[in-house]
Amino acid sequence: MPFAVEQLKSVATEQLSKSETIKLRNKHIGQACQLFYRTDPLKIVRGQGQYMFDEEGTRYLDCINNVAHVGHCHPEVVMAGAMQMATISTNCRFLHDELVQCAKTLTGKMPPSLSVCFFVNSGSEANDLALRLARNFTKRQDVITLDHAYHGHLQSVMEVSPYKFNMPGGEKKMDYVHVAPCPDIYNGQITDKMHPDADLAKLYAQPVEDICTNQLAKGQGVAAFIAESLQSCGGQILPPPGYFKAVYEAVRSNGGVCIADEVQVGFGRVGSHYWAFETQDVVPDIVTVAKPMGNGHPVGAVVTTPEIAQALQATGVPYFNTYGGNPVSCAIANAVMRVIDQEGLQQNAKKLGDYLLDECQQLKKEFECIGDVRGVGFFVGIELVQDRDARIPDTKSARWVVNRMKQVHKVLVSSDGPNDNVIKLKPPMCFNRENADEFLMTFRECLTTLMQDKLVAAVDAAKAKANDRISSAAADTLANKTKLLERHDRLIKSV
Repeated sequence: MPFAVEQLKSVATEQLSKSETIKLRNKHIGQACQLFYRTDPLKIVRGQGQYMFDEEGTRYLDCINNVAHVGHCHPEVVMAGAMQMATISTNCRFLHDELVQCAKTLTGKMPPSLSVCFFVNSGSEANDLALRLARNFTKRQDVITLDHAYHGHLQSVMEVSPYKFNMPGGEKKMDYVHVAPCPDIYNGQITDKMHPDADLAKLYAQPVEDICTNQLAKGQGVAAFIAESLQSCGGQILPPPGYFKAVYEAVRSNGGVCIADEVQVGFGRVGSHYWAFETQDVVPDIVTVAKPMGNGHPVGAVVTTPEIAQALQATGVPYFNTYGGNPVSCAIANAVMRVIDQEGLQQNAKKLGDYLLDECQQLKKEFECIGDVRGVGFFVGIELVQDRDARIPDTKSARWVVNRMKQVHKVLVSSDGPNDNVIKLKPPMCFNRENADEFLMTFRECLTTLMQDKLVAAVDAAKAKANDRISSAAADTLANKTKLLERHDRLIKSV
């Protein structure tokens, strides 16, 4: 592997202890920049494939890193970036083959209508530009987004991210932003339990249709509908079949365009398709990609139609991004897409994703604390509940499982969703059968321990309650005996 010797030397000659690193971070890094496992954060110094290593050499199985898409430090990706950096890195105002080859490959994996690229550095930038393209093309301002959605950290995309602005201290929702319900059929506003025989896609699409109708009545319309093809921060949500078809039709019939945010779920993660929007049999007007595109290197893109791209050019205001589309970033993105194809990683996600989902469904049969198992490919959510019938979220247990998996088993998972009770799996695409079995075995141990602890707590509570009843009964008996003795004493004295 490239640079392995240098890596090992770097780890061996680590300059700062973990405590020193924490002190410097606390001093110089904004406290709003939060860590995983805040009470006992990990200091990760090396990665390889689906594994990460801390400063002591402890190996962790990475089940949460959808950024290191083809595996941490994949040798072909590392070499592509190093070779290009050693040759030239400049901006896209100069001709370069890596840029056009990247655009050709990327659009080649899209539906034919999506044939024009703009390159950026992140998902936030991609979604910001997507909104700009939509508003410029439609000459409108209003945007429809979904509840619990997350589209990035720039001001423009924070405005369409209820996941952020609904937080305590979040900024007020703008009047030109309209929030439709997240199509969560398990624990959302409309569930399969409430409406067992209903067309859930139609029911969830109706609020979007209503927003469009209301906007037209006001003479304003909508510029765009933006949605993650599969919500991740919202709790690993799979919309009901036909949902996006109904929504896209409503938005387009009212003059808006449809943006698919593939930042977290693109590039074969769903297994059955290269893009998650394809699982709903729709073609967006604009697609945004980032995170996995660079395997950890900052690179992203917006892919759209020639008509929408031309409308931006017609404004006379050129688009320029200093680092977007630079040769190093494009060389890395090209290498990532080659590796996905050459190593059959999309097929691996399909095969092992199906296996993981099947096995998690078996766990659901064993453990009442699992309310729902859902997912596709290497995008899996396991929702923990206090009461399966009532579907009451179990936030405390989910956080306990996440910490135990890390502390005891050295397996990294995360929790998310509106109630932070959904265990998320989105591992590197090189995740193998052995890794899947390791996760399943350790997750089973956590659930078993969790249930045992709850049973012990329930027994202790029952005993305490019983003791209280016994103590109360004993007190009553003693009081009755005292009254009898007092009466007997009065009788004796009266004789």
